[in-house]
Amino acid sequence: MRKMRYAISGATIIAQAPCRADLAGGTIDLWPLYLFHPGALTLNFAVNILTTCRITPLRGREMILRSLDTGREQHFASFEQLRRARRFRLPLSARLLQFFAPKEGLLIETDSESPAGAGISGSSSLMIATTAALGRFTDRHLTLEQMRVIAQNVEAQVISVPTGCQDYYPALYGGVSAIHLDADGIHREAVPVAAEEIESRFVLAYTGAPRQSGINNWEVFKAHINGDKHVFRNFERIAEIARTMHQALVRGDWNEVARLLRDEWKLRRTNAPGITTTLIDSLISVANKNGGLAAKACGAGGGGCVIFLVEKGAASRVATAIGDNGGRVLPLQVARDGLRVTFI
Repeated sequence: MRKMRYAISGATIIAQAPCRADLAGGTIDLWPLYLFHPGALTLNFAVNILTTCRITPLRGREMILRSLDTGREQHFASFEQLRRARRFRLPLSARLLQFFAPKEGLLIETDSESPAGAGISGSSSLMIATTAALGRFTDRHLTLEQMRVIAQNVEAQVISVPTGCQDYYPALYGGVSAIHLDADGIHREAVPVAAEEIESRFVLAYTGAPRQSGINNWEVFKAHINGDKHVFRNFERIAEIARTMHQALVRGDWNEVARLLRDEWKLRRTNAPGITTTLIDSLISVANKNGGLAAKACGAGGGGCVIFLVEKGAASRVATAIGDNGGRVLPLQVARDGLRVTFI
């Protein structure tokens, strides 16, 4: 990557947002699937694995896009050139720039602590951070919900398939969330679970990038819309599991949470081929022999991260066993706060 000096014209904006681990009700958050399952909700919690967007205003009209974690970079002489472009090395930043249409030149730098294809919503978190930074840069006064809508819609443009809503709420709010998917809109409820309880009972491990990242949810979506009765019944049960798990979390009934997590994973892996892998199955098996109670793949599956619920006091033992058998254990700390925007 080239190192160059630029003529800076103002304060730098820095926006950071956390990733998430999902517990129940995933994929049903894709519109309009949840409309066919009244009472649907999604449960997840924010993890302190951060994405960052930094915007530095530049004199002149040049727009420089740079990804620190992937080493990619792209230059445009002006916004007009970027607006007319059809292919991008950094489509996430480019599409958002097209939407916000800044009048001044800028250097936009993004970074992510999430591994590639981890299934912990690294791209959605970065969409929120970049949306917030560009909103400030263009002097737009956006509510959190407006940021969610923009980020979700633009991400759908980037990946060319429908996007679910659940990934944006942990990035915005942090903590543990119940995301209610209703006909009158989407409503986020904070779940009163101590962050320390989550941290002592869960292990997060990365199994490698999926072979077909982003495909599994789309295949399930199409099957549902096409009237696949098996998939519809599975989602009816997944919605019921999520509602029941929500109440179990509020009560602190971890045995019930474990039972429901096992049931959710059993159903989810039958929705489409490729949701689980040999390594995922192997790690779940080895975890169960060392104090694991339940586990499921994060996101669409097919690789990425797996979240393990373990016996109290067994997290270290389970993490060691996972690391010894091909998994990469990631630090699991609940992000108490969501989106943060600062100026330097």
